[in-house]
Amino acid sequence: MEAYATALLYAIPFFILLMLIEILYGYLVKNQPHLLLDTVSSISSGMTNIVKDSLGLGIIIVSYPYLLEHLALTQVESTWLIWLIAFLVIDFAGYWNHRLSHHVNVFWNQHVIHHSSEQFNLACALRQSISNLIGYFPLFLIPAAMLGVPHKVIAILAPIHLFAQFWYHTQHIGKLGWLEYVIVTPSQHRVHHAINPEYIDKNLGQVLCVWDRWFGTFQEELDDVPPQYGVLKPASTWNPIHINFQHLWCLFQDAWRTRRWLDRIRIWFMPTGWRPPDVMHRFPRPIIEDVYNFKRYQTQASPRLKAYALFQMIATLVLLLFMFYNYANIGFDGLLQFGAFVFIGIYGYTSLMDRARYAGAIEVVRGVAAIILIVVSGDWFGIESVLSGGSTLVFGYFLITVAGGVYFGYLEDFPIRNKGQLI
Repeated sequence: MEAYATALLYAIPFFILLMLIEILYGYLVKNQPHLLLDTVSSISSGMTNIVKDSLGLGIIIVSYPYLLEHLALTQVESTWLIWLIAFLVIDFAGYWNHRLSHHVNVFWNQHVIHHSSEQFNLACALRQSISNLIGYFPLFLIPAAMLGVPHKVIAILAPIHLFAQFWYHTQHIGKLGWLEYVIVTPSQHRVHHAINPEYIDKNLGQVLCVWDRWFGTFQEELDDVPPQYGVLKPASTWNPIHINFQHLWCLFQDAWRTRRWLDRIRIWFMPTGWRPPDVMHRFPRPIIEDVYNFKRYQTQASPRLKAYALFQMIATLVLLLFMFYNYANIGFDGLLQFGAFVFIGIYGYTSLMDRARYAGAIEVVRGVAAIILIVVSGDWFGIESVLSGGSTLVFGYFLITVAGGVYFGYLEDFPIRNKGQLI
């Protein structure tokens, strides 16, 4: 996990730079795909995911080294051919894992966050899951294990393969000629994120598009069918933690409410979106019927609240970079505490963006708890050894958090949300 944290230390600034370039370019050409609250929500989602992954939170059903030990039919050296084979196996496995997530109810929960943005830009690439707590992906790598592909090769290629899927989440790059027949391009991935009937569940490849062409899931972007983005059952929240578990909660509700025991079992394994008929009749849920004319999610946010949300996102990102830089010295228990502050912080300020009733209290409690920790320990997870006076800066940040929680939660005269409605 420390190696993954080190990789993120370099990858995150690079991703942020590319997003800033995209935002600037969109401004210059007067075609801006970024909306502030949506982009803050997307980046915040990415931060929850990298904390979860860097701490190794979850249960691994079976690890690749275990499969390698018990299934390898031969031992091979790490030649260039093995690296190529490993990359092809990872991409092939990624295609089928992705396809599974789109076609089975229970697996859709771990992927819906990635499609939840109603915009399409580089930031939405960062909407990655924290609900995938059961690790089964190594099962898709059985062919690599049988070929004896070394674990080191898989461990190095896996994050590279993941990071290589970032660049094509943009509207500013058109079709790329002959490359459209080899790799996943922005045009193809715009189709994948679209909710148009022509585009649903198409282009499931991750780096190579050949799998889609071979297995019948390829769809070209059509000039007369402009992609419309989001999910057919809108998330209607900026809070990425809510989005991560919304679908799962709906499945639990439907399984509890249906009168048929068979439906309580099969709902988890039916095609994505399937609901027991009796529950669907008694508890209807809104679904987008006209993809060209639906009301996209928005909340009333003052310029002050937008500035506060942006400040909180940047501050959280800086704290995360410190965590990755000082990963080994913080220790596992400290990392868990640090991660908890990050999760609660993101939950708090994105709930403020939603104008939720309880959001101000979360910000205040988080800020006070952090201040007490700094006062008692005289430090913030070892920041003084990296930056003299760093704990004072963090102390000031949490004072602002407390003040923001009080002001935006209780004093600012804006509508607040209650049970999903603005009041």
